[in-house]
Amino acid sequence: MGQMDGRMIDYYDSDIQRKVPKQDWMNDRLPADYWEKGTQSRQSKQQWFKVNIDILKKRMNQNDTDRHVLQWMHGCEAETKPDGTLKFVRGVDRYNYDGQDFLYFDDAHSVWVAPADIAVETKRKWDDVQVLKEYTKGYLENECIDWLSKFRTYGNKQLDAASPPDVYMSAKKTTITSNLMLTCLATGFYPKHITLYIKRNGRILTREDGLISSGVRPNGDNTFQRTDRVEILKSDIASFTCEVIHSASNVAVEKAWDHKFDDEGNNMGMIGGVVGGVVVVVILVAVVLVVLKKTFVCVLTVTHLFILAGTGSDISSVSNSSNSSNGSNKPFLN
Repeated sequence: MGQMDGRMIDYYDSDIQRKVPKQDWMNDRLPADYWEKGTQSRQSKQQWFKVNIDILKKRMNQNDTDRHVLQWMHGCEAETKPDGTLKFVRGVDRYNYDGQDFLYFDDAHSVWVAPADIAVETKRKWDDVQVLKEYTKGYLENECIDWLSKFRTYGNKQLDAASPPDVYMSAKKTTITSNLMLTCLATGFYPKHITLYIKRNGRILTREDGLISSGVRPNGDNTFQRTDRVEILKSDIASFTCEVIHSASNVAVEKAWDHKFDDEGNNMGMIGGVVGGVVVVVILVAVVLVVLKKTFVCVLTVTHLFILAGTGSDISSVSNSSNSSNGSNKPFLN
């Protein structure tokens, strides 16, 4: 699927055999021939995937009875400069086979990198194709950024409607009677780039302290959530806070834990924290609302997925946000 700033913008698979828009502004602003050319490009890539998955099966001495997955993801990340233009930050062009990294492009050094020994042969061949390296670098740093800029202009009203996070802290019993699991939840924010810290007496807790993070996950309503948690001693009287910074909505919140916890060890503590914490969150926002430097990060990501079932049938989900020939003109993975 094609995504921009965490939202799906277009889609293709081998069942519908068409590239289709997933945002109203994509449908409204792009002409019919864009989708026609995009469909032709995706169908071409579908055949490219079919050939390459056969190549990889033979190289790894695999048979047709197992299910195999070949994934290719490419895209770019940019920062918004003060004048509104986009500045390239990084690019990604990566291949994954059966859940393992296979090959990726190092944009900074213009070389292909083989994380797996089985991909070294492909890396050497692709490194010898100078025009391929130049094209890949040019696509990531220029063409991809151009499309990202166009799409942000087309969907600026929707994309710039940043949603601030709601922040909740709670604690509940663990299997160890002397301990508590302290949790900080930030939810309902968009776009997905966010900073979250759990602090003890002002010190940021890390993995070395046992901190576990869910990472940013989708909510299903075009917003995101993140949950961090750490196990602490029930007897610890230190001050625990959760700091959340969401640059896109110009909000920074630091919420303090009141040292109350769910005595039953179920999820009611979180529910109570949500209901009882609403007023507190509003007050905190009013107190610690700050104006952050407006450096928005924009991301355009395209994921192509080809699944070969054990029966020999295939399913291809191939999406792109532009009609670039990037990929279909690449050599095979042999």
